[in-house]
Amino acid sequence: MRYGEREALCGVSFDAVAGELVAIVGPNGAGKTTLLSILAGIQRPSAGSVDRVPREVGWVPQQPALYSKLSAAENLELFARLEKVADAGQAVERMLEQTGLRERAAEQVGLLSGGNRQRVNVAIGLLADPPVLALDEPSSALDPGQRARLWGFIRGLAAAGTCVVFSTHDVSEVQRYATRALVLADGELLFDGSPESFLAAAGEEDGDFEDAFVSFLNGHGHR
Repeated sequence: MRYGEREALCGVSFDAVAGELVAIVGPNGAGKTTLLSILAGIQRPSAGSVDRVPREVGWVPQQPALYSKLSAAENLELFARLEKVADAGQAVERMLEQTGLRERAAEQVGLLSGGNRQRVNVAIGLLADPPVLALDEPSSALDPGQRARLWGFIRGLAAAGTCVVFSTHDVSEVQRYATRALVLADGELLFDGSPESFLAAAGEEDGDFEDAFVSFLNGHGHR
């Protein structure tokens, strides 16, 4: 993927299967958001392709694009209609139930907690019942309790068969939740494997994941 003379991604390729929780990690400017937005069909790649069509990938951006004066249910209904979901009303009901937002359905989104706003954000990405969900730093700005509840929900999606691909700056989330890690730096894929195999590759089998991450990047000339 190129932006003029700048190459944001170079030869990055990976496969993912149903039920996987794939974490994309790397320093700022590594290409994480670019990769996710290509996967979701938001951007077209300069070269290469994505096997899934955009409708099969739910997109959850880091900054929720929600209408603060509308209720949670109204936001869901609006986006369901914009996405041309076959039965918008049924999709809204399904997502209110699935995300645990039923009791907040009539509340203005602007008055919801950060955790509940993020639930609405994720629910929008799931309205079309996609087999793949792409999340850009889903837990950023959430407190520990909100983060735990969100990850409980996301793990439940994966357990039910959704392939979840997410980016994060909190590398402890990779060790705690991911079944697989993709490590990017300067647009290149440096590692693709389980969190346990990453620790081994960094020479930190029993060590701290963040220390291993920094050590691994330094060993590959990235600081």
